[in-house]
Amino acid sequence: MFPTLTIADIPHHEGKSVTLSGWLYSKRSSGKLAFLQLRDGSGVIQCVVSKADVPPAAFETAQRIGDESSVTVTGTVRADKRSALGFEIGVTDLTALQEARDYPIAAKEHGPAFLMDHRHLWMRTPRQRAVLGIRATLIKSIRDYFDSRGFTLTDAPILTPAACEGTSTLFEVPYFDLGKAFLTQSGQLYGEAAAMAVGKAYVFGPTFRAEKSKTRRHLTEFWMVEPEVAFMDLAGDMDLAEDFIVEIVGRVLEKHRKEIAGLLERDIAALERVQKPFPRITYTEGIERIQQARPETPITWGDDIGGDEETILANQFDRPVLMHHFPSAMKAFYFKHDPTDDNLALGVDVLAPEGFGEILGGGQREDDYDTLLARIDAHKLPREAFGWYLDLRKYGSVPHAGFGLGVERTVAWICGLHHVRETIPFARMMERLTP
Repeated sequence: MFPTLTIADIPHHEGKSVTLSGWLYSKRSSGKLAFLQLRDGSGVIQCVVSKADVPPAAFETAQRIGDESSVTVTGTVRADKRSALGFEIGVTDLTALQEARDYPIAAKEHGPAFLMDHRHLWMRTPRQRAVLGIRATLIKSIRDYFDSRGFTLTDAPILTPAACEGTSTLFEVPYFDLGKAFLTQSGQLYGEAAAMAVGKAYVFGPTFRAEKSKTRRHLTEFWMVEPEVAFMDLAGDMDLAEDFIVEIVGRVLEKHRKEIAGLLERDIAALERVQKPFPRITYTEGIERIQQARPETPITWGDDIGGDEETILANQFDRPVLMHHFPSAMKAFYFKHDPTDDNLALGVDVLAPEGFGEILGGGQREDDYDTLLARIDAHKLPREAFGWYLDLRKYGSVPHAGFGLGVERTVAWICGLHHVRETIPFARMMERLTP
Protein backbone atom coordinates (compact mmCIF):
# COMPACT_ATOMS: atom_id res chain seq x y z
CA MET A 1 0.00 0.00 0.00
CA PHE A 2 1.28 3.46 -0.87
CA PRO A 3 1.54 6.14 1.81
CA THR A 4 -1.36 8.59 2.18
CA LEU A 5 0.83 11.33 3.65
CA THR A 6 1.47 14.27 1.32
CA ILE A 7 4.10 16.99 1.28
CA ALA A 8 1.44 19.48 2.35
CA ASP A 9 1.03 17.44 5.57
CA ILE A 10 4.75 17.55 6.44
CA PRO A 11 4.65 20.56 8.84
CA HIS A 12 2.55 18.44 11.22
CA HIS A 13 5.18 15.68 11.43
CA GLU A 14 8.41 17.36 12.53
CA GLY A 15 10.84 14.87 14.07
CA LYS A 16 8.89 11.87 12.83
CA SER A 17 9.74 9.25 10.25
CA VAL A 18 7.48 9.52 7.20
CA THR A 19 7.11 7.93 3.79
CA LEU A 20 6.27 9.97 0.70
CA SER A 21 5.66 9.05 -2.92
CA GLY A 22 6.14 11.47 -5.77
CA TRP A 23 8.28 12.54 -8.70
CA LEU A 24 11.83 13.86 -8.86
CA TYR A 25 11.55 17.51 -9.84
CA SER A 26 15.31 18.17 -9.82
CA LYS A 27 18.49 17.09 -8.06
CA ARG A 28 22.07 18.01 -7.38
CA SER A 29 24.87 15.91 -5.95
CA SER A 30 27.87 16.73 -3.83
CA GLY A 31 30.17 13.78 -3.18
CA LYS A 32 28.48 11.63 -0.59
CA LEU A 33 25.29 13.72 -0.58
CA ALA A 34 22.41 13.95 -3.02
CA PHE A 35 19.75 16.68 -2.76
CA LEU A 36 16.49 15.61 -4.35
CA GLN A 37 13.57 17.97 -4.90
CA LEU A 38 10.49 15.78 -4.58
CA ARG A 39 7.04 16.88 -5.75
CA ASP A 40 3.74 15.09 -5.25
CA GLY A 41 1.16 17.57 -6.48
CA SER A 42 0.60 19.10 -3.05
CA GLY A 43 4.04 20.72 -2.80
CA VAL A 44 7.79 20.32 -3.20
CA ILE A 45 10.26 19.29 -0.51
CA GLN A 46 14.02 18.71 -0.42
CA CYS A 47 15.09 15.18 0.43
CA VAL A 48 18.71 14.89 1.57
CA VAL A 49 20.27 11.52 0.77
CA SER A 50 23.50 10.85 2.67
CA LYS A 51 25.57 7.85 1.65
CA ALA A 52 26.12 7.10 5.32
CA ASP A 53 22.39 7.00 6.16
CA VAL A 54 20.90 4.83 3.41
CA PRO A 55 21.50 1.35 1.97
CA PRO A 56 24.03 1.32 -0.89
CA ALA A 57 21.32 0.52 -3.44
CA ALA A 58 19.28 3.54 -2.33
CA PHE A 59 22.26 5.89 -2.71
CA GLU A 60 23.04 4.45 -6.15
CA THR A 61 19.41 5.00 -7.13
CA ALA A 62 19.55 8.63 -5.94
CA GLN A 63 22.64 9.22 -8.07
CA ARG A 64 21.19 7.52 -11.14
CA ILE A 65 17.57 8.61 -11.50
CA GLY A 66 16.60 11.42 -13.85
CA ASP A 67 14.00 14.18 -13.64
CA GLU A 68 10.38 13.01 -13.30
CA SER A 69 11.34 9.54 -12.13
CA SER A 70 8.67 8.25 -9.75
CA VAL A 71 9.98 7.38 -6.29
CA THR A 72 9.03 6.47 -2.75
CA VAL A 73 11.13 8.09 -0.01
CA THR A 74 11.32 7.32 3.71
CA GLY A 75 13.03 9.66 6.14
CA THR A 76 12.85 11.99 9.12
CA VAL A 77 11.18 15.40 8.94
CA ARG A 78 13.48 18.17 10.15
CA ALA A 79 13.19 21.94 10.19
CA ASP A 80 14.98 23.93 7.49
CA LYS A 81 14.61 27.71 7.50
CA ARG A 82 15.99 27.95 3.96
CA SER A 83 13.12 25.91 2.58
CA ALA A 84 9.93 27.58 1.39
CA LEU A 85 8.05 24.84 3.22
CA GLY A 86 10.20 25.22 6.33
CA PHE A 87 11.17 21.55 6.42
CA GLU A 88 13.24 18.92 4.63
CA ILE A 89 13.54 15.12 4.76
CA GLY A 90 16.63 13.32 6.01
CA VAL A 91 16.32 10.20 3.86
CA THR A 92 16.78 6.71 5.31
CA ASP A 93 15.55 4.76 2.28
CA LEU A 94 14.57 5.40 -1.34
CA THR A 95 13.00 3.24 -4.05
CA ALA A 96 12.48 4.09 -7.70
CA LEU A 97 9.12 3.02 -9.09
CA GLN A 98 10.04 4.03 -12.65
CA GLU A 99 13.28 5.62 -13.79
CA ALA A 100 12.79 8.38 -16.35
CA ARG A 101 15.45 9.28 -18.89
CA ASP A 102 15.95 12.39 -21.03
CA TYR A 103 12.90 14.26 -19.76
CA PRO A 104 12.01 16.69 -22.60
CA ILE A 105 10.80 19.61 -20.46
CA ALA A 106 14.22 20.45 -19.10
CA ALA A 107 14.96 23.50 -16.97
CA LYS A 108 15.64 25.79 -19.93
CA GLU A 109 13.75 28.06 -22.30
CA HIS A 110 11.32 26.40 -24.70
CA GLY A 111 9.13 27.98 -27.36
CA PRO A 112 5.33 27.97 -26.96
CA ALA A 113 4.81 25.46 -29.81
CA PHE A 114 7.19 22.96 -28.17
CA LEU A 115 5.53 23.43 -24.79
CA MET A 116 2.03 22.99 -26.23
CA ASP A 117 3.16 19.84 -28.06
CA HIS A 118 4.27 18.56 -24.65
CA ARG A 119 1.36 20.01 -22.67
CA HIS A 120 0.85 16.67 -20.91
CA LEU A 121 4.32 17.16 -19.38
CA TRP A 122 4.44 20.97 -19.26
CA MET A 123 1.54 21.00 -16.80
CA ARG A 124 3.85 19.35 -14.23
CA THR A 125 5.91 22.53 -13.83
CA PRO A 126 5.30 24.72 -10.76
CA ARG A 127 3.92 27.65 -12.76
CA GLN A 128 1.45 25.53 -14.70
CA ARG A 129 0.38 23.63 -11.58
CA ALA A 130 -0.32 26.98 -9.93
CA VAL A 131 -2.51 28.06 -12.86
CA LEU A 132 -4.45 24.78 -12.74
CA GLY A 133 -4.99 25.24 -9.00
CA ILE A 134 -6.22 28.81 -9.50
CA ARG A 135 -8.59 27.63 -12.23
CA ALA A 136 -9.99 24.98 -9.88
CA THR A 137 -10.53 27.54 -7.12
CA LEU A 138 -12.18 29.96 -9.55
CA ILE A 139 -14.60 27.26 -10.71
CA LYS A 140 -15.46 26.33 -7.13
CA SER A 141 -15.98 29.98 -6.20
CA ILE A 142 -18.30 30.41 -9.20
CA ARG A 143 -20.41 27.46 -8.14
CA ASP A 144 -20.40 28.56 -4.50
CA TYR A 145 -21.51 32.06 -5.46
CA PHE A 146 -24.61 30.92 -7.32
CA ASP A 147 -25.39 27.90 -5.12
CA SER A 148 -25.45 30.13 -2.03
CA ARG A 149 -27.79 32.66 -3.64
CA GLY A 150 -30.69 30.46 -4.62
CA PHE A 151 -29.64 29.63 -8.17
CA THR A 152 -30.31 26.16 -9.58
CA LEU A 153 -27.59 24.54 -11.69
CA THR A 154 -29.14 23.42 -15.00
CA ASP A 155 -27.10 21.37 -17.45
CA ALA A 156 -27.67 22.49 -21.03
CA PRO A 157 -27.20 20.13 -24.01
CA ILE A 158 -23.92 20.22 -25.90
CA LEU A 159 -25.60 19.08 -29.12
CA THR A 160 -28.08 21.68 -30.38
CA PRO A 161 -30.32 22.05 -33.46
CA ALA A 162 -29.40 25.63 -34.40
CA ALA A 163 -27.12 28.59 -33.83
CA CYS A 164 -27.25 30.81 -30.78
CA GLU A 165 -24.43 33.27 -31.52
CA GLY A 166 -24.38 33.35 -35.34
CA THR A 167 -24.21 30.64 -37.98
CA SER A 168 -20.64 31.35 -39.11
CA THR A 169 -18.97 29.84 -36.04
CA LEU A 170 -20.76 26.51 -35.73
CA PHE A 171 -19.15 23.07 -35.50
CA GLU A 172 -21.39 20.72 -37.49
CA VAL A 173 -21.97 17.10 -36.40
CA PRO A 174 -23.84 14.33 -38.30
CA TYR A 175 -26.90 13.34 -36.28
CA PHE A 176 -28.52 10.02 -37.31
CA ASP A 177 -31.65 10.36 -39.46
CA LEU A 178 -32.25 13.94 -38.32
CA GLY A 179 -29.48 15.25 -40.54
CA LYS A 180 -27.08 17.38 -38.54
CA ALA A 181 -26.58 18.95 -35.14
CA PHE A 182 -24.15 21.56 -33.85
CA LEU A 183 -21.81 21.81 -30.88
CA THR A 184 -23.26 24.42 -28.56
CA GLN A 185 -22.03 28.00 -28.74
CA SER A 186 -23.79 28.82 -25.47
CA GLY A 187 -26.18 27.29 -22.97
CA GLN A 188 -28.02 30.58 -22.56
CA LEU A 189 -31.26 29.74 -24.39
CA TYR A 190 -31.71 26.64 -22.26
CA GLY A 191 -30.83 28.67 -19.17
CA GLU A 192 -33.70 30.99 -20.01
CA ALA A 193 -36.09 28.03 -20.06
CA ALA A 194 -34.75 26.93 -16.67
CA ALA A 195 -35.18 30.43 -15.23
CA MET A 196 -38.87 30.31 -16.15
CA ALA A 197 -39.10 27.13 -14.06
CA VAL A 198 -36.92 27.91 -11.05
CA GLY A 199 -36.58 31.72 -11.09
CA LYS A 200 -32.79 31.81 -10.92
CA ALA A 201 -30.75 29.32 -12.93
CA TYR A 202 -27.19 28.91 -14.12
CA VAL A 203 -25.60 26.81 -16.84
CA PHE A 204 -21.95 25.83 -16.52
CA GLY A 205 -20.17 23.80 -19.17
CA PRO A 206 -18.05 23.66 -22.31
CA THR A 207 -18.95 25.76 -25.34
CA PHE A 208 -17.57 25.72 -28.87
CA ARG A 209 -16.89 28.36 -31.51
CA ALA A 210 -15.58 27.49 -34.99
CA GLU A 211 -14.09 30.95 -35.22
CA LYS A 212 -11.06 31.20 -37.49
CA SER A 213 -9.09 33.30 -35.08
CA LYS A 214 -5.55 32.85 -33.79
CA THR A 215 -5.51 35.68 -31.26
CA ARG A 216 -4.27 35.24 -27.72
CA ARG A 217 -7.85 35.55 -26.41
CA HIS A 218 -9.49 32.80 -28.45
CA LEU A 219 -10.02 29.06 -28.01
CA THR A 220 -12.33 26.85 -30.04
CA GLU A 221 -13.42 24.98 -26.89
CA PHE A 222 -13.85 26.90 -23.66
CA TRP A 223 -15.89 26.89 -20.45
CA MET A 224 -18.58 29.41 -19.65
CA VAL A 225 -20.91 30.05 -16.73
CA GLU A 226 -24.25 31.59 -17.69
CA PRO A 227 -26.75 32.72 -15.05
CA GLU A 228 -30.30 33.65 -16.10
CA VAL A 229 -32.76 35.40 -13.78
CA ALA A 230 -36.51 35.92 -14.18
CA PHE A 231 -37.90 39.37 -13.34
CA MET A 232 -34.55 41.07 -13.91
CA ASP A 233 -33.70 44.02 -16.17
CA LEU A 234 -30.39 45.33 -17.50
CA ALA A 235 -29.68 47.36 -14.35
CA GLY A 236 -30.12 44.29 -12.16
CA ASP A 237 -27.99 42.26 -14.53
CA MET A 238 -25.12 44.75 -14.23
CA ASP A 239 -25.40 44.74 -10.44
CA LEU A 240 -25.25 40.93 -10.43
CA ALA A 241 -22.22 40.84 -12.76
CA GLU A 242 -20.36 43.38 -10.64
CA ASP A 243 -21.04 41.61 -7.34
CA PHE A 244 -20.16 38.24 -8.86
CA ILE A 245 -16.78 39.34 -10.22
CA VAL A 246 -15.78 41.02 -6.96
CA GLU A 247 -16.65 37.85 -5.03
CA ILE A 248 -14.83 35.31 -7.23
CA VAL A 249 -11.67 37.41 -7.62
CA GLY A 250 -11.59 37.93 -3.86
CA ARG A 251 -11.93 34.20 -3.21
CA VAL A 252 -9.08 33.33 -5.56
CA LEU A 253 -6.85 36.03 -4.11
CA GLU A 254 -7.58 34.84 -0.59
CA LYS A 255 -6.41 31.30 -1.33
CA HIS A 256 -3.67 31.85 -3.92
CA ARG A 257 -2.06 35.18 -3.05
CA LYS A 258 1.35 33.55 -2.58
CA GLU A 259 1.35 31.74 -5.94
CA ILE A 260 -0.06 34.74 -7.83
CA ALA A 261 2.55 37.13 -6.46
CA GLY A 262 5.44 34.65 -6.40
CA LEU A 263 5.31 32.00 -9.12
CA LEU A 264 3.24 34.09 -11.53
CA GLU A 265 4.81 37.46 -10.59
CA ARG A 266 1.40 39.09 -10.88
CA ASP A 267 0.68 42.58 -9.54
CA ILE A 268 -1.48 41.80 -6.50
CA ALA A 269 -2.46 45.45 -6.06
CA ALA A 270 -4.27 45.37 -9.42
CA LEU A 271 -6.47 42.52 -8.19
CA GLU A 272 -7.03 44.13 -4.79
CA ARG A 273 -8.61 47.09 -6.59
CA VAL A 274 -11.37 44.86 -7.94
CA GLN A 275 -13.98 46.36 -5.63
CA LYS A 276 -17.43 47.87 -6.09
CA PRO A 277 -18.47 50.09 -7.68
CA PHE A 278 -17.19 49.44 -11.20
CA PRO A 279 -17.21 52.33 -13.68
CA ARG A 280 -20.15 52.19 -16.10
CA ILE A 281 -20.08 53.75 -19.55
CA THR A 282 -22.31 53.49 -22.60
CA TYR A 283 -21.07 52.16 -25.92
CA THR A 284 -21.40 55.70 -27.27
CA GLU A 285 -19.16 57.05 -24.53
CA GLY A 286 -16.73 54.22 -25.17
CA ILE A 287 -16.46 55.16 -28.86
CA GLU A 288 -15.82 58.77 -27.88
CA ARG A 289 -13.09 57.74 -25.44
CA ILE A 290 -11.38 55.61 -28.10
CA GLN A 291 -11.58 58.45 -30.62
CA GLN A 292 -9.94 60.81 -28.14
CA ALA A 293 -7.23 58.32 -27.21
CA ARG A 294 -6.44 57.24 -30.78
CA PRO A 295 -7.39 59.97 -33.27
CA GLU A 296 -4.97 58.60 -35.88
CA THR A 297 -7.06 55.42 -36.34
CA PRO A 298 -10.69 56.42 -36.85
CA ILE A 299 -13.49 54.43 -35.25
CA THR A 300 -17.11 55.45 -35.67
CA TRP A 301 -20.39 54.71 -33.95
CA GLY A 302 -21.63 51.30 -35.06
CA ASP A 303 -18.16 49.77 -35.43
CA ASP A 304 -17.28 46.65 -33.49
CA ILE A 305 -14.95 47.22 -30.55
CA GLY A 306 -12.08 44.77 -31.03
CA GLY A 307 -9.31 43.64 -28.74
CA ASP A 308 -7.11 46.69 -29.27
CA GLU A 309 -10.01 49.06 -28.64
CA GLU A 310 -11.04 47.13 -25.53
CA THR A 311 -7.52 47.57 -24.19
CA ILE A 312 -7.58 51.33 -24.83
CA LEU A 313 -10.86 51.63 -22.93
CA ALA A 314 -10.11 49.30 -20.04
CA ASN A 315 -6.72 50.88 -19.40
CA GLN A 316 -8.45 54.17 -18.60
CA PHE A 317 -9.76 52.59 -15.39
CA ASP A 318 -8.15 50.87 -12.41
CA ARG A 319 -10.74 48.07 -12.21
CA PRO A 320 -13.16 46.32 -14.58
CA VAL A 321 -15.53 48.60 -16.50
CA LEU A 322 -19.10 47.84 -17.57
CA MET A 323 -19.97 49.06 -21.07
CA HIS A 324 -23.67 48.96 -21.96
CA HIS A 325 -26.30 49.96 -24.53
CA PHE A 326 -24.68 48.69 -27.72
CA PRO A 327 -25.97 49.22 -31.26
CA SER A 328 -28.74 46.67 -31.73
CA ALA A 329 -27.31 45.70 -35.14
CA MET A 330 -24.21 44.31 -33.37
CA LYS A 331 -26.11 42.01 -31.03
CA ALA A 332 -27.74 38.60 -31.32
CA PHE A 333 -31.44 38.17 -32.08
CA TYR A 334 -32.45 37.55 -28.47
CA PHE A 335 -31.33 40.93 -27.06
CA LYS A 336 -34.11 43.27 -26.00
CA HIS A 337 -33.92 46.69 -27.64
CA ASP A 338 -34.06 49.92 -25.67
CA PRO A 339 -37.75 50.95 -25.64
CA THR A 340 -36.68 54.59 -26.05
CA ASP A 341 -34.30 53.93 -28.97
CA ASP A 342 -34.66 50.87 -31.18
CA ASN A 343 -31.08 51.36 -32.42
CA LEU A 344 -29.75 50.32 -29.02
CA ALA A 345 -29.71 46.90 -27.37
CA LEU A 346 -29.93 46.40 -23.63
CA GLY A 347 -26.60 44.62 -23.47
CA VAL A 348 -23.52 44.87 -21.27
CA ASP A 349 -19.88 43.76 -21.55
CA VAL A 350 -17.38 43.73 -18.70
CA LEU A 351 -13.86 44.68 -19.79
CA ALA A 352 -10.94 43.70 -17.57
CA PRO A 353 -8.06 46.17 -17.24
CA GLU A 354 -4.40 45.67 -18.16
CA GLY A 355 -5.15 44.57 -21.72
CA PHE A 356 -7.26 41.50 -20.96
CA GLY A 357 -10.44 42.79 -22.57
CA GLU A 358 -13.92 41.31 -22.42
CA ILE A 359 -14.45 38.62 -19.80
CA LEU A 360 -18.25 38.83 -19.52
CA GLY A 361 -21.11 39.63 -21.86
CA GLY A 362 -24.84 39.65 -21.34
CA GLY A 363 -27.97 41.71 -21.11
CA GLN A 364 -31.73 41.74 -21.00
CA ARG A 365 -33.53 39.23 -23.25
CA GLU A 366 -36.41 39.96 -25.58
CA ASP A 367 -39.60 38.81 -23.83
CA ASP A 368 -42.24 39.62 -26.47
CA TYR A 369 -43.32 36.76 -28.76
CA ASP A 370 -44.01 38.72 -31.95
CA THR A 371 -40.84 40.78 -31.63
CA LEU A 372 -38.69 37.70 -31.06
CA LEU A 373 -40.27 35.87 -33.99
CA ALA A 374 -39.53 38.81 -36.27
CA ARG A 375 -35.91 38.83 -35.11
CA ILE A 376 -35.50 35.12 -35.80
CA ASP A 377 -36.77 35.71 -39.32
CA ALA A 378 -34.56 38.77 -39.78
CA HIS A 379 -31.49 36.75 -38.79
CA LYS A 380 -32.54 34.00 -41.25
CA LEU A 381 -32.72 31.39 -38.50
CA PRO A 382 -35.01 28.33 -38.82
CA ARG A 383 -38.30 28.89 -37.00
CA GLU A 384 -38.76 25.19 -36.35
CA ALA A 385 -35.54 25.01 -34.33
CA PHE A 386 -36.72 27.78 -32.03
CA GLY A 387 -40.31 26.70 -31.47
CA TRP A 388 -39.59 25.71 -27.89
CA TYR A 389 -37.74 29.00 -27.28
CA LEU A 390 -40.71 30.98 -28.58
CA ASP A 391 -42.98 29.04 -26.22
CA LEU A 392 -41.23 30.79 -23.33
CA ARG A 393 -42.78 34.03 -24.64
CA LYS A 394 -46.25 32.47 -25.04
CA TYR A 395 -46.69 31.00 -21.59
CA GLY A 396 -46.00 33.43 -18.75
CA SER A 397 -43.31 35.57 -20.36
CA VAL A 398 -41.52 37.96 -18.01
CA PRO A 399 -38.61 40.39 -18.24
CA HIS A 400 -35.40 38.45 -17.67
CA ALA A 401 -31.67 38.88 -18.06
CA GLY A 402 -28.36 37.09 -17.71
CA PHE A 403 -24.75 36.92 -18.83
CA GLY A 404 -21.92 34.60 -19.73
CA LEU A 405 -18.47 34.70 -18.14
CA GLY A 406 -15.59 32.92 -19.88
CA VAL A 407 -13.53 30.90 -17.42
CA GLU A 408 -10.33 30.93 -19.48
CA ARG A 409 -10.26 34.69 -20.08
CA THR A 410 -10.96 35.26 -16.39
CA VAL A 411 -8.12 32.93 -15.37
CA ALA A 412 -5.79 34.70 -17.82
CA TRP A 413 -6.68 38.06 -16.29
CA ILE A 414 -6.33 36.92 -12.66
CA CYS A 415 -3.02 35.15 -13.35
CA GLY A 416 -1.67 37.85 -15.65
CA LEU A 417 -1.14 35.37 -18.52
CA HIS A 418 -0.55 36.62 -22.04
CA HIS A 419 -2.37 33.77 -23.80
CA VAL A 420 -5.47 31.78 -22.82
CA ARG A 421 -3.82 28.53 -23.93
CA GLU A 422 -2.21 28.26 -20.47
CA THR A 423 -5.53 28.59 -18.64
CA ILE A 424 -7.07 25.23 -19.61
CA PRO A 425 -5.49 21.79 -19.12
CA PHE A 426 -5.53 20.92 -22.85
CA ALA A 427 -6.19 23.81 -25.19
CA ARG A 428 -8.14 23.45 -28.42
CA MET A 429 -7.32 26.12 -30.95
CA MET A 430 -7.74 26.60 -34.68
CA GLU A 431 -4.36 24.94 -35.37
CA ARG A 432 -4.24 22.53 -32.42
CA LEU A 433 -6.17 19.35 -31.60
CA THR A 434 -3.48 17.49 -29.63
CA PRO A 435 -2.41 16.37 -27.13
